[in-house]
Amino acid sequence: MSDTWKRLEGEIVNGKFPLRQYLGGSEHSAVFLTERPEGEILVKAAIKLTAAGAEDGELQLSRWREAAELSHPNLISLYELGRSELDGISLVYVVMECAEENLAQVLSSRALTSAETRAMLEAVLDVLGYLHGKGFAHGHIQPADIMASGDQLKLSSEGLCRVGESRLGSLSQTAYDPPESVLGVVPASQAISPAGDVWSLGMTLVETLTRSVPPVPTTKHLDPQIPQSLQQPFLEIARHCLLRRPEGRWTVAQIVAQLVGNSPVSPARARSPRTRPSASAAQRMSPESAPSARLYGYAAPITIGFALLLAAILAGPRLFRHRTVALQVPIAQGEQPSVPAAPSQVAPLLHEHPTGKHSASLAEEERPSKAPTPMPALVHPETIHEVETNTVARLSAGAPTHGEVAHQVVPAVLQSATETIRGTVRVRVKVDVDRSGNVEEAELESSGPSKYFARAALAAAQLWKFKPPMVGGKGVLSTWTLQFEFTRDEITIVPLQKMP
Repeated sequence: MSDTWKRLEGEIVNGKFPLRQYLGGSEHSAVFLTERPEGEILVKAAIKLTAAGAEDGELQLSRWREAAELSHPNLISLYELGRSELDGISLVYVVMECAEENLAQVLSSRALTSAETRAMLEAVLDVLGYLHGKGFAHGHIQPADIMASGDQLKLSSEGLCRVGESRLGSLSQTAYDPPESVLGVVPASQAISPAGDVWSLGMTLVETLTRSVPPVPTTKHLDPQIPQSLQQPFLEIARHCLLRRPEGRWTVAQIVAQLVGNSPVSPARARSPRTRPSASAAQRMSPESAPSARLYGYAAPITIGFALLLAAILAGPRLFRHRTVALQVPIAQGEQPSVPAAPSQVAPLLHEHPTGKHSASLAEEERPSKAPTPMPALVHPETIHEVETNTVARLSAGAPTHGEVAHQVVPAVLQSATETIRGTVRVRVKVDVDRSGNVEEAELESSGPSKYFARAALAAAQLWKFKPPMVGGKGVLSTWTLQFEFTRDEITIVPLQKMP
């Protein structure tokens, strides 16, 4: 069938969408590079053609219409759909956002690192949480469906359907399909489910780290053997995703809780943050820094026309490579802003639900204990040597000058988390700063109503850097309070110097 699809190169669908290049496909569908009008110009896009009769075609079009109404930054956009006939084949088509690379291409040359895997997992979990909350399921997550458009990690969307519906097209079983979807095991109407997505994600997770999927035992009731070489938390997540019994698998929220519980502080994207300095001025932070990713693909086969692109991937894959942007620095009391050091952002923290009974809203979680244990600050690599930690002598003789904020870190929280906020969630963190301007200790003064946002603020506060107050030309120890305010639309931070 691939030869049949390839022969369609050069054809025009409905007089609007030229089939520029065959990218790959299956017996029943194919994806081509095309162009679509955007104002007065033509922009690159992808078009998926599916051979379908009248009944199946209408069902597919109705699913695409519903999927096109969904909106999430980690979901490939669908633009236009319809019917056509080419070379005697009755077709339905959907025009969608064109990505550059996919995860399957990268795995053909190397496994992902733990940091890259975490970034991938965070993005996929975020969009799955959104889809499941809307009553949809993806139905067939695999590396070829994890892609990027520009610098944004995205999940394919042309296969989305309502929970409880059956998958259209070929019924051939793959390792990514959950065992319950095998024909005859359960009714077809129950084959697509959030639990099925979790199985597919588990298979994809193991393949991401090992470049192979674990074999599924033919003996009933036996779960796949997960490689014990996987690092935590990925090993534990894979174990709970790849259970034969769908009711025993973790939900997306439980996976998130496990991931967050083992989440290191690392640079990553933030969601439209804004920092408000103390008293005298307010300046907006630069917008989010997303994981830089270059993915493409809608089907496993990649044609010779993409050989140069694949060679570039093999030489130096850009998948999940993070970048940071310069953030404006909050102004200390009565002072002008100084030039910031290289900024960073905290890795996105995900919904932290317990594995048992879930709370209805993150903003309504149980408060932590009134006397939280202080967390030691994480030191930047470039300042890890000879960091001052003496907290006894707080002041030298003479009147000190005011300190300033030299480098600020915004807590990156997921959109699905902020959507649970009603009003404003306030968290106050006290930080002790050494004579070099590094945070040596951070602790919660006021945790607010949510453990999740308190944890996000505390992790971010540990990475702030300051220009210390000066006494006699020398830096002295200081104490600051950082007031974090989380709303649905923004994150505001007010730094206040308490000592000296």
